[in-house]
Amino acid sequence: MSVSTLKRAVRESVSGLPRAFWWLWASTLINRLGAFVATFMALYLTLDRGYSASYAGLVASLHGLGGVMSSVAGGVMTDRLGRRPTMLIAQVSTAVSVAVLGFMEHPVAIAAVAFFVGAASNASRPAVQAMMADIVRPEDRVRAFSLNYWAINLGFAVSAAGAGFLAEYSYLAGFLGEAVLTLACAVLVFLRVPESRPVRAAGGPGKAAEPEIGMGDVLRDGRFMGVVGLSFLISLIFQQGYVGLPVAMGADGFGAADFGLAMAVNGVLIVALQIPVTRVIEHRDPRGLLIASSLLAGYGFGLTAFAGSVGVYALTVCVWTLAEIVNAPTQTSLVVRLSPVHGRGRYQGVYTMSWSVAALVAPLMSGWTIDRYGAEWLWAACAVIGTVAGLGYWLLMRSLPAEDETPAPVPAAQAPETVGA
Repeated sequence: MSVSTLKRAVRESVSGLPRAFWWLWASTLINRLGAFVATFMALYLTLDRGYSASYAGLVASLHGLGGVMSSVAGGVMTDRLGRRPTMLIAQVSTAVSVAVLGFMEHPVAIAAVAFFVGAASNASRPAVQAMMADIVRPEDRVRAFSLNYWAINLGFAVSAAGAGFLAEYSYLAGFLGEAVLTLACAVLVFLRVPESRPVRAAGGPGKAAEPEIGMGDVLRDGRFMGVVGLSFLISLIFQQGYVGLPVAMGADGFGAADFGLAMAVNGVLIVALQIPVTRVIEHRDPRGLLIASSLLAGYGFGLTAFAGSVGVYALTVCVWTLAEIVNAPTQTSLVVRLSPVHGRGRYQGVYTMSWSVAALVAPLMSGWTIDRYGAEWLWAACAVIGTVAGLGYWLLMRSLPAEDETPAPVPAAQAPETVGA
């Protein structure tokens, strides 16, 4: 590829998106650059504090449980308070709780604060996704969500490497570093990101007021809840890269360095391919993309049953990483398409909860299956789950509703400029 072709591809990938989106994108990147707790909490508790692996697992579960509970709460806040206030509350709460966690010593106190960290750090996700849906044109949403997902993975890749060196010096510095970066994220949102919550029509003579969307309406939306269920199944599969794969590789005699090498392929491919692949898929039928990504995810992990070397493990990672690259922006954009404008926060909250619940269930699923039947059965189960999910998308996504034509208006005083239009 020539330099001019590469420049044109990059320009086409980033052009036409509002300036507010890029400030929001920058806040996501900064937030993920500080992802210390989620990465090194287990090592901190077992190596630095001397607690057992069981206790570390309990703390991780409580952290995840906080995320499950705050997904829905964050969605409700997003619709009621607004996108920007919800993000600010969540980010400031995360910064404070992470800093406090670094100073906790009693096991009960550590577990309690870890729960609050999980809740606070997850509460902003529905607001971020709803705001992107508000300010980005429907035809650009897959691209916007893809760029945001790219920022998440780029930030995490950098933070994982940097936090590893930082942990050798001081775990407390890691906690405080995450707190500072999260607070910087909140400052950026406060200074640069405008509120985008759509204004509900109050009604008038001969015109009914727009109805308020409640959580009951979300739960009664059969097709949307079906998509949430399928999202849970897909999440179960992807989580095995972090819970089932290291256990299986360890049982085959491979060490932590081997697992790290195989998993590095995941981050490298996402950073390298997310944007180019999105240029290919962004205007294609989401039904076919989600069916294909479900099958790639299921059978990508299914192929792990035949892996006997680090190279083959890395090849299987390539397969399911491609599924991840396609699935993440497509599915998030589909959730927006199925969501009423004034219920985007609640819908995104319930959707986010599916991933949080999967993060809790996946370790239990993989541990029980491997202990009782062996790793081969876990990989076979992944293939079956991927097939079921693909079939589910085929059934649910017939006659999709048309996308709304324009994003929600932003107040004139805060209207974002468009970059590269």
